Amino acid sequence: MSTSIALNLHSFSTLDLTPAQAVLAPLLPNLDPVHQDINLRFEIDYPREPADPRELSEIPEVRLWFIRLDAHYPWLPLVLDWEAGELGRYAAMLVPHQFSPREGIRYNPEALEIFVMQKVFVISLWLQDQGLEGRSKLKFMTQMLGYELEDAFFEVLA
Repeated sequence: MSTSIALNLHSFSTLDLTPAQAVLAPLLPNLDPVHQDINLRFEIDYPREPADPRELSEIPEVRLWFIRLDAHYPWLPLVLDWEAGELGRYAAMLVPHQFSPREGIRYNPEALEIFVMQKVFVISLWLQDQGLEGRSKLKFMTQMLGYELEDAFFEVLA
């Protein structure tokens, strides 16, 4: 199931999570991101001056909105449309990085490692609380961000 969260200047300037809540609320009662194909995308309409070279992830108001979203829904990376690049875009909202039109996003390596490990801890705990086994999906998520986790690591978390 592919769905989008539409965001605009009002959402960002007021830190209004209503657009996300409206999309996520119907999913929450039976949410099983391990077995369901939920491919969430963000449609961001943020007006910029033509000469503004910043990427959306470099705009403080946009980043702050995503930080608030992540605090409310820390498991959200599991339901993003990874194939469409939403996981990388989401990480860029939360992890310090540099952007080059030629090379794309270059995350701060230490910050990305902290982000990935925090997500592994939070999401694995959330999955456990939901009674779901999601080790393989978590491992795939970390691979998408450039990290390889061994099964033994997850044994320590059990």
